[in-house]
Amino acid sequence: MADAPAFESPVVRSYPASRAGDLTLSDESAVTKWLVRAGAEGPTADLLDARFGTSRLTPGDALVLGSRPGEWIVVGAASEVAAAVAGLDRLEEQEFCSALDWTHGRAMFRVTGASAPRMLEKVCGIDWSDHMTPDGAVVSAPVALVTCDIARNDRDRVRSYLIFCDRSFGQYLFGALIDAGNEFGLSVAAASAS
Repeated sequence: MADAPAFESPVVRSYPASRAGDLTLSDESAVTKWLVRAGAEGPTADLLDARFGTSRLTPGDALVLGSRPGEWIVVGAASEVAAAVAGLDRLEEQEFCSALDWTHGRAMFRVTGASAPRMLEKVCGIDWSDHMTPDGAVVSAPVALVTCDIARNDRDRVRSYLIFCDRSFGQYLFGALIDAGNEFGLSVAAASAS
């Protein structure tokens, strides 16, 4: 089997990394991402244990997002994502299930900071208040007219959102997020890898 090609970010334009401020945007597209599809109820749903609109951390710290009924996105370090989806093989006699490595096909950005909801309100029509999108919530909505999956995934009690889109829209969406965040003192963080 051939080695996987080296990851290339969909964000090809350089942005100067600035000191982390109250609001940060980072390109986390290199983080391992898998898409799993199966019945909305059944052994795969039981194994992944994140119902539609919610997320959970596995014991190994992979993040499982219930992005749609019968569809999950699993995100994290490559070894942790592999461990989270490893049990799917033994379920294939019980139900049809597909699992696809989405790492190279999807962009993923993280917006973190107290002003993140106000920033996102400029480019997305979702209600970002705590009662509508609490920590762990997963939604699908257009962000700057790009179809996205968005997960609230707070860090150290600070609001944080993961935003996923097709790779081909990554550069545009990253630029649109920068434009939306500039009035809030947005800092662009260095890209992280898995």
